[in-house]
Amino acid sequence: MDHEILTSRLLEIVDDLNQKLPYAYALVTSDCGLNVTFSPRQQAVSEDPPSRGAVLVAYDGQSFGEVATADLSPGGLWTAARRLASLGLGPGPVKVAHHLPLRGSYTNEVEIDPATVPLEDKIDLARQLCEQGRALDQRVVDCQALYAESQRETLYVGPGRVLYQRLHHARAGVTLIVSNGRTTAYDYEFSQKRGGFEAARLQDDQWPRLAANALALLDAEKVPPGEYDVIASPQVAGLIAHEAFGHGVELDMFVKGRAKAAAYLGKRVGSELVDLYDDPTYPGGPGSYFFDDEGQPASRTTILKAGMFLQGLSDLYSWDRLGGQRTANGRRESYARKTYARMSNTFFGPGPHSLEEMIACTKHGVYLGRFQSGMEDPKGWGVQCICLWGREILDGQLTGRYFSPVALTGYVPDLLSSVSMVAGDLELFPGGCGKGHKETVMVGLGGPHLKLKARLG
Repeated sequence: MDHEILTSRLLEIVDDLNQKLPYAYALVTSDCGLNVTFSPRQQAVSEDPPSRGAVLVAYDGQSFGEVATADLSPGGLWTAARRLASLGLGPGPVKVAHHLPLRGSYTNEVEIDPATVPLEDKIDLARQLCEQGRALDQRVVDCQALYAESQRETLYVGPGRVLYQRLHHARAGVTLIVSNGRTTAYDYEFSQKRGGFEAARLQDDQWPRLAANALALLDAEKVPPGEYDVIASPQVAGLIAHEAFGHGVELDMFVKGRAKAAAYLGKRVGSELVDLYDDPTYPGGPGSYFFDDEGQPASRTTILKAGMFLQGLSDLYSWDRLGGQRTANGRRESYARKTYARMSNTFFGPGPHSLEEMIACTKHGVYLGRFQSGMEDPKGWGVQCICLWGREILDGQLTGRYFSPVALTGYVPDLLSSVSMVAGDLELFPGGCGKGHKETVMVGLGGPHLKLKARLG
């Protein structure tokens, strides 16, 4: 993207639109990506379909008008502008019509730009990951390795505001499939931080953990249904944060009357140990960015503090309707998709305890170590988290008894109020998040180890 040329074009167009409309801005997005998969049976390389275009947006204080175009020529942009101006929006007023002046150009730090790395090296990385996984144990029957990279460029031009960012993301993952001749099981590990080609690596301690868990799952049982003392790993804690108190506090759901959390603003919904944040500025976070798709500079939002619900996550429209502090959570899948209030990096804050302390004081419970999927009901505030495996805790010790899969269910305030210990070992993990099973954006989720009570089945 030649953002300097586009900026020059869009400044003139946006200025013209704001003389005719109460409030208007332009957003240009450009996306590309590459995926390499490697296993003994199949190797494949695929490119994500490139996406590049602009959306011109107008707002009159009541409704939005948008015109998207893949034609970034002067003629294409001016044609889109004329269509936008003809949509018949009202005269306003709009309280967001005058941004504080701001200009900036940003790129997340990378040591090795993936664009400078030959494709052969990326394939070789996936091959090495596959071979390393296959060598872990003679019971390994398959190993599927992944290398993936993506780049997004975003240009925002609005009244008094011109912002550009380029975000790189590279990651690696390994799924290990094992068999004892009677049954088959699997586990997975992946790299966790946003960055360049250098970020697509597994850490040394991930390999033995991967093999041990996959092999233990060969003898996994179904967990007896009931309420348990649960220790959630940072990954499972992240799934709880994302599903239980992420989607439920996206403020566009408040505007639509679809979120029970609206009745709890300013009230206690968790134990005093529970802090929860959404932070697009988190260093190296999978969901980090410098500004959102509505030109709002990134900043941390404290959702919960000592169990009190303080703040939801807003896009421009929900903030205009509801007031309060605006957050940088207006996000689009692409220029051709709608803006929604969306999470960035959502995680529980660290606490004063340790994992060892949690296990030692648990008489009978389950350690949940790996997530598979999650579902939430913002209107009823129920949550379901499906975990690949859990491990029995008995008399303050982890046993060799594994359960798989394990479903954690509950009512959000009950789950969060039951949190009795929080560790200091905060980790973030990458994820793709859909809004209503569509409109996917990249997010981070995580936390430290948490001890809580939950129903498992």
